[in-house]
Amino acid sequence: MAEVQIAGAAMTRFGKFATSTIRSLSEEAVAAALADAGIAARDVDAVFFGNAAAGLLTGQEMIRGQVALRNTGLLGVPIANVENACATAATAFHLAVTAVHSEVVDIALAVGAEKLTHVDKRRSFAALSAAVDLFAFSELSRTVPVTQESAAPIRRPKLHSVFMDVYAATTRAYLARSDAKPRDFAEVAVKNHRHAALNPKAQSRERVTVEQVLGSPVVAAPLTMLMCSPIGDGAAAIVVCSARRAKALGAARVRVRACALVSGTTSAVPGSRVRAAAHAYEQAGVGPSDIDVLELHDAAAPAELIGYEHLGLCGQGEGAALLRSGATRLGGAHVVNPSGGLLAKGHPIGATGCGQLVELADQLRGRCGPRQVPGARVALAENGGGLIGEDAAATVVTVLST
Repeated sequence: MAEVQIAGAAMTRFGKFATSTIRSLSEEAVAAALADAGIAARDVDAVFFGNAAAGLLTGQEMIRGQVALRNTGLLGVPIANVENACATAATAFHLAVTAVHSEVVDIALAVGAEKLTHVDKRRSFAALSAAVDLFAFSELSRTVPVTQESAAPIRRPKLHSVFMDVYAATTRAYLARSDAKPRDFAEVAVKNHRHAALNPKAQSRERVTVEQVLGSPVVAAPLTMLMCSPIGDGAAAIVVCSARRAKALGAARVRVRACALVSGTTSAVPGSRVRAAAHAYEQAGVGPSDIDVLELHDAAAPAELIGYEHLGLCGQGEGAALLRSGATRLGGAHVVNPSGGLLAKGHPIGATGCGQLVELADQLRGRCGPRQVPGARVALAENGGGLIGEDAAATVVTVLST
């Protein structure tokens, strides 16, 4: 079995782009990733193209990768289309890594691309809401009050993702069993916006205060708008290859130590995040204390705090204490979301997972400028998506190292 390395990684800026398309975003990311690896399209043996929402928003189904990549020189190369909710791009990466690791191919390209903004916002939110088990949605509605209004002031947005109702229910349960306070969730948003201010690829580069976060409109109590990731567009691409090929290319060494994909179960305990992390740590031969820098799936601010616990950075109920210690901000022992995370870098759902990995590959190569984590040697990405019962439908945890 071949050792797998990242030879090239690149992404577009994440944001809301009126004139961009999935094709133009994909072309930009792919061209930059190939250039970073020092290869041409003809050198790629297989492509795994991730997109989640184009079918619902544009009607383009079945051959999205071939359509998006038709001008990149990659037609003729095997292209597999990947869709796995918000874990789409990380799943594409997982498949690319598996293909190289098993020596089926020597060089593989993982792409994640999304154009989620639409003139009709209702269609964007409808696309997000499709990532649940629609046949079981009535059951979900009985356990998670998706129209919860009890604490919502009059400034509640008319449109929001059903996932924020789910996150809100999870958050209320977490508040009841821990010493976390809503202010802690606001501090997560403040931290990630501070990090994003240093990231030219981030969607939201404005710093915010705790007061601004707590005072922004309530989406689903206790979540406010600035505690929730924004809708956006973007693309990211990663070239993976065997260690032998990476050496020939002269690529900076970024090893893929583990890439664990699990599906959710109807029981939320243990959740897919916990199980994926356990598999990844075992594959990589590392533990939580070894991780220098992380990109976590903070679709809502409490998800980052709870993620500290699920990934073993601290004990159960201790996420708020870890945040307050400063360990997860730049300069801390385990820097979380130096890119700005989903909250501030943005969350174009089909691109998010590869975007996380681009950030971590750049961190391990010392390319992140003012947000660089000094001496970063081991990195972890966690990307989850969809909903089965009360668990994420798919979760990917990846461990990289120098």
